Amino acid sequence: MEFFGIDFLSFRLNDLIDIAIVSFIFYKLLALMKGTRAAQMVTGLVLIFIIAFVSFWFQLQGLSWLFSNLATVGFIVLVVVFQPELRSMLAQMGHSRIFQYFIRVEERKSLKEVARAAIRLSELRYGGLIVIEKGVGLKNFIETGKKLNAELSAEMITTLFTPYTPLHDGAIIVAGEMISAAACTLPLTQNPRYRKLYGMRHKAGIGITEVSDAVAVVVSEETGEISITYKGYMEKGISRDDFRHRLAEYLKR
Repeated sequence: MEFFGIDFLSFRLNDLIDIAIVSFIFYKLLALMKGTRAAQMVTGLVLIFIIAFVSFWFQLQGLSWLFSNLATVGFIVLVVVFQPELRSMLAQMGHSRIFQYFIRVEERKSLKEVARAAIRLSELRYGGLIVIEKGVGLKNFIETGKKLNAELSAEMITTLFTPYTPLHDGAIIVAGEMISAAACTLPLTQNPRYRKLYGMRHKAGIGITEVSDAVAVVVSEETGEISITYKGYMEKGISRDDFRHRLAEYLKR
């Protein structure tokens, strides 16, 4: 297009769609990194890019050579450094509403047993961490514990979390209608918002939901308080009367 002798680039609908998609990707990346250690690291990366731009602009040969060689391995370094965030992002993409629209989510039969177990643990002041698998498999975390493949029941869960029993430390993972494993080790949350406020059990409950679409139930040993974590968010202080209803809502999301 030419206007008063000046050439302008034509702007088509495809260009608008392209810009919108790229903007959405950057927005989601920034949203995922908000409140994590990655947000602080991005600031450092921006500074490095600014220095690289200045070195090429002013033709600083030494810096230009350095950044040219770093660029060849930079992508691999970024993947290694941001591995937890990338894993979380891919997991969240897999259970986003766009994909879940085609998946029918029904209330699990295990809901009743998990709810009974959590309420009983709360009454006894037994600490507990119950992870309920949804769309994203938890095989890597199951392998860190003792495989059981036992039929799910409130009595079994209560027994596993009884203090001083061999498997009371760690988390149990529920897959379908079975207890897949007990005494499992989970990743701790990297969110600064939670790291200084809670103990290991709560941090692990939040951490597993940051890297998967699982729902985690945490029972405090000190207070008997029941909490639910999902997608890196923790809902605390759920009453025993409301717990089953709240858990059902999270499992249906």
